[in-house]
Amino acid sequence: MPACAGRLSLAPPLLLLLALRLCLGSGPPPAFDLLYADGVRAYFAREWPRAAELLQRSVHGYARLRDGRRECQRACRAEAGWAAAAPRGEAAFFGRLLQRAECLEECLRRRLDGQPSRHRASADVRRDFEQRQPYNYLQVAFFQLKRLDEAVSSAHTFFVANPQHLQMREDMEKYQRMAGVKAESFRDLEAVPHWVAYEAGVHHYSGDEYPQAVAKLEESLSKGLQALEDCRALCEGLQEEEEEEEMQPGLYEAIAARYVQVLKCRQKCVLDIATKPGRVSSVEDFIPSHFDLLQFAYDQVGNQALAAECTATYLLFYPSDERMLEKMKRYQAVLGAEAPVAAREVIRSYVQRSLMEKKLIYYAVEHLGETFDDPEPWTPEELIPESMREKHREDRVKQRREAPDVRQQQQQQQRGPLPFEGVAITLDASQLNGSQRVVLDRVLTESECKDLLRLAKAAGGSGGGYRGRRSPHTPHERFEGLTVLKALQLAKESAVDWRDAKLLLQASEKSRKIVESYFTPEKSLYFSFTHLVCRTAAEGEQEGRMDLSHPVHADNCLLDPEGNTCWKEPPAYIYRDYSAILYLNDDFQGGNLFFTETDAVTLTAQVRPKCGRLVAFSSGGENPHGVWAVTHGRRCAIALWYTLSLEHSEQERAQAEELVKQEEAEQEESHLNNKENTEVGHSPEPPAPKGRARSTSQRSKQHSESRVQSKGLQSRDEL
Repeated sequence: MPACAGRLSLAPPLLLLLALRLCLGSGPPPAFDLLYADGVRAYFAREWPRAAELLQRSVHGYARLRDGRRECQRACRAEAGWAAAAPRGEAAFFGRLLQRAECLEECLRRRLDGQPSRHRASADVRRDFEQRQPYNYLQVAFFQLKRLDEAVSSAHTFFVANPQHLQMREDMEKYQRMAGVKAESFRDLEAVPHWVAYEAGVHHYSGDEYPQAVAKLEESLSKGLQALEDCRALCEGLQEEEEEEEMQPGLYEAIAARYVQVLKCRQKCVLDIATKPGRVSSVEDFIPSHFDLLQFAYDQVGNQALAAECTATYLLFYPSDERMLEKMKRYQAVLGAEAPVAAREVIRSYVQRSLMEKKLIYYAVEHLGETFDDPEPWTPEELIPESMREKHREDRVKQRREAPDVRQQQQQQQRGPLPFEGVAITLDASQLNGSQRVVLDRVLTESECKDLLRLAKAAGGSGGGYRGRRSPHTPHERFEGLTVLKALQLAKESAVDWRDAKLLLQASEKSRKIVESYFTPEKSLYFSFTHLVCRTAAEGEQEGRMDLSHPVHADNCLLDPEGNTCWKEPPAYIYRDYSAILYLNDDFQGGNLFFTETDAVTLTAQVRPKCGRLVAFSSGGENPHGVWAVTHGRRCAIALWYTLSLEHSEQERAQAEELVKQEEAEQEESHLNNKENTEVGHSPEPPAPKGRARSTSQRSKQHSESRVQSKGLQSRDEL
C-alpha cells in the first residue's frame, strides 16, 4: 500500500482514496486468453473435467478483467472534482492529464499483478468472449460429465446471444424434451440486468399490470443508466490496433483524433445498452421510451405527480411533442400551480452531456473530415451542420414511412372488389383476432388442386429435387419443395406434365393479384419466393408428439417471445412484406395454420387447410404463425412471399416466365409448319428425339389433343 500511495502523491484526495481501495483488490485475475486456449485444447482432447475447469476460469477471468478496468477508469476519472479544481493553461491541463494517466497505470498494474500486457488478448479471442463462445464448449463438456443442469444453463447462455446457431437450436430442443431437465435450468448466466428488468416491465405493461410495470421499468432505467456509465468508462481504454499510416499526425491532431474517437464511442454506448444480446438492431429511443411507458403506468395507478415528472422528462428529449405537451397541461391542471413539475435531474444531466459531446463531434465532422452516425433520433436539428441537415431530414422521413399505418391499410382492405369472380372472403382480420390477415376460398377448383397434386407426385418420382427428406423443423415429417422454374425445367424434360407446371405459375400469379388488390391496391406487389411444398407424416413416429410441423415465427423479422417483440434484421428476410399460403388438399390429420401473439404462446386464430383456400397476411411481427404437427397423411400447399421492392423480386420467376414464352413460341411455330405441310400434301417428319425431351411434333400433337379436352380444362384456362 505505501508504494501505491507514493506513486499517487499528486492526485486529489478523493481520487487517492478510491485508487487506494482498488489497490487492495482480491488478487489479480488470471490471463483469460491463455486459460481459454488451454481449455479448448482439453476440449478437443476430450479431457472433459479439465476442459470444464479451464473454460470456467477463463470466463471468470474475462469478467474480472473488464470489471477492473471499468472501476479503474471510474476511480481515476473523478470528472466532477477535476472540473471544479482544474487551473487554466496548457501546462496545468497536461499536468492533470499526466496524473490521471499515472493513476490508471498504477491501478491496472496492481490489479493485473504488475503485467498488464499479459491481459491484452487478440481481437479474435475478445470477439469469442463477446459472442459467448466459451459457453458453447462448456455445454458439451458438462453434458459429457453428466452435469445436466450446468450443461443446460451453458447452452441457454450461448443460445441467447446466438439465436441463429442451428446446432444449438437443435440441442436446446433436445434439452427441452429430456427427462430430468427443470425449467429453471434454462437461465442466462450472462444475463444483462437492465434487459431482464425491461422485458419484465414491458410484459407487465402489455398485460395491464401497471404497479408491477412501474417497478420493473424503474429498475430497468436505473440499471440501464449504470450500464451506460460502465460502457462509457471502457471507451477510455486501450485503442484498437490499426494499420500504421504513412504520415504520422502531429501532437494536437493526434490528441483531437483520439478524443473524437472516445466521444463517438461514448455516444454509441446508448445503442449498446438498447441492443439485446444476440440481436443486431436496437430498441429505438430506449431511454426516452421508458418515460413514455412510465408516465402512462403512473397515471393508471393514480400517481399523477410522478406521471407529470415522467412527462416533463420525456419533453427534455422531444420538447415539441404535442401529445406530451397536452398531457403536461392536464397534469398541471390536476396538481395545481403550487406544485411545480420538474424533470429528473439525472436525465437532464445526461441530455446536457450528450448534447455537449455531439456538438464537439459535429465540429470535427464539419472541420476535421470525421464521420458520425448519430445513434439518437432526438438530436436537435440546429446542432447538426447545415450541410448534413437535408440528409438527416430524409433519413427521418424514410423511417416514418417504413412504420406501417395498420388502420389506414385496413381501410384499404375494405375498398375495391377482388379481381376474380367466385373468390370469397371467408374470414377477415377482425374474425381472425388480428390485423393484416384474411382467409379467402375458391381460388382454385377441385380439378386444379388435383392437377397440382399430380405435379408434386410426378416431381417426387422423377428425382428432380422434390424427393422427400427429413423436415428441417421436425424429425417426424418428410419435406418436399418445388419452385416454378424447376417445375418448368422438369416439364421441358418430359418428367412432368407441361400443363401442370404452367398451372403452378398461373395459380401463384392469380394469388398475387388477389393479395395485391386486398392489401395494397395502390402499390404493386412482386414475388419474393414461390414454393410448392408438401409435408408427409412419417410412419410409426406419431405417438405423443409435442413438436410442431413449423415452429412459431414471423416472415420478415426474428421473433423474440421473451422480449415480446420482433427484430427486423438479418438473417430474417426483412424485404418481405406479405405472405400467403394456397392450400391444395385436406385429406390429412393435423397441419392447421395458427396465429399467436408475439409471446409465441397465446393462440389468436387457426385455419384449417382445404383445396383452393388462400390465407394471406402481412409478414411482420404483428402476425406470428406456426403449423401444427402433421400426424397422418400428406399436406401440400403453395407457399408465397411478396415484396414491395422491385430489386428484391424473385429472379427464378422471370426465368420461368421466359421458358413459358419460348415453349409457346415453339408450339405456335410447330402448328404453323404442320398447317403448311398439310396444305401442300406432305406429312410432317418429326426430328430425331434428343435425350428425354419430346420432339416438336410430339409436343404439338399433345397440344392438339388438349384442345379436344378443352371443356374439362376450362377452369384451368380461366387462370
